Amino acid sequence: MTRAVGTVVRGLRSPIINQGDNMEQITVETVLNAAKLEGFSIEDRDIVTITESIVARAQGNYATIDHIATDINTKFGDDTIGVIFPILSRNRFANCLRGIAKGAKKIVLMLSYPSDEVGNHLVDIDELDAKGINPWTDVLTEAQFREHFGYGKHTFTGVDYIDYYKSLIEAEGATCEVIFSNNPKTILDYTKNVLTCDIHSRVRTKRILTSNGAEKVYGLDDVLSKPINGSGFNEAYGLLGSNKATEDSVKLFPNNCQPVVDGIQAKLKELTGKTVEVMVYGDGAFKDPVGKIWELADPVVSPAYTKGLDGTPNEVKLKYLADNNFSHLQGEELNQAITEFIQNKKEDLVGSMEAQGTTPRKLTDLIGSLSDLTSGSGDKGTPIVYIQGYFDNFTK
Repeated sequence: MTRAVGTVVRGLRSPIINQGDNMEQITVETVLNAAKLEGFSIEDRDIVTITESIVARAQGNYATIDHIATDINTKFGDDTIGVIFPILSRNRFANCLRGIAKGAKKIVLMLSYPSDEVGNHLVDIDELDAKGINPWTDVLTEAQFREHFGYGKHTFTGVDYIDYYKSLIEAEGATCEVIFSNNPKTILDYTKNVLTCDIHSRVRTKRILTSNGAEKVYGLDDVLSKPINGSGFNEAYGLLGSNKATEDSVKLFPNNCQPVVDGIQAKLKELTGKTVEVMVYGDGAFKDPVGKIWELADPVVSPAYTKGLDGTPNEVKLKYLADNNFSHLQGEELNQAITEFIQNKKEDLVGSMEAQGTTPRKLTDLIGSLSDLTSGSGDKGTPIVYIQGYFDNFTK
């Protein structure tokens, strides 16, 4: 029988995960139960993905605002702290900022503009053009920003993040000055002690600050990189990838996930005889064309995955073959010619014309996007995703 379906993606409903739960056991039971109820078989090279949130919940990887404050005060003491390049997010950064402010006396908050690192806009770039402002060279005070652009609210949240972040800082007893610049060196005119809050550009920002006279330089990845008074922590990423948990706490990015994915793979192999690939995923790294938000506030898409998910796709473009190599063929002759081409394609197609237009991204980033869009971020209740046929092609 001719195969009519390629990749199949299923969001699997699992129990609500609590601290101390065995994620390996729950994941395996969820997969096997879904297969039984839905009538699909477990096959080699199927993929199980698990959202980072439930792994962190099972680990109990939480910290309070007070834990953050203690770490900040230990690092900076009474120094004025330059808090630079934070993303604009109530979920991702508000509680972090409260903890930072609680551990400080004065903060100079430096916001990038027209948008933050992941695309949340303070002002439309066309307004910068209209006002003759160059965001790469011009430094603005809060008063100057308001004079030019007034009071604007975020497209989706309806929040004026300038006022919101300033009020959070002041509510914790710290004084706050707000400036706007995209140059890390700007903050050194205000203080030599800096907490850089950018995610993917943090290494460069730290290097620039350190080489230009900064005295203390930390990133969010350095805050709660080890336990503080029994708190959760993340050795590699600190506060990066954290989310609001309660009004006074955050859930951190999961710690040491590799044993989890390896354990799930081993258990499924033991019970089914099949080698299933497994990964933990966070944000999926895609961009919203309306809100202009790049969906990657986590430090990586996948903090842990089994070895079969290493690498990038090695695919040819079917429409290129049909329009070029085999443009003289139609119907079954065309299908056969393309099938033979795929079966005999080179192991590395980098630079090949037949591969142009295929997606040059890591497998884990692509699968993470697929999983993130499937599970969503709300009340679907499907934090485990089962993917079949992802590695198949036109020939099988």
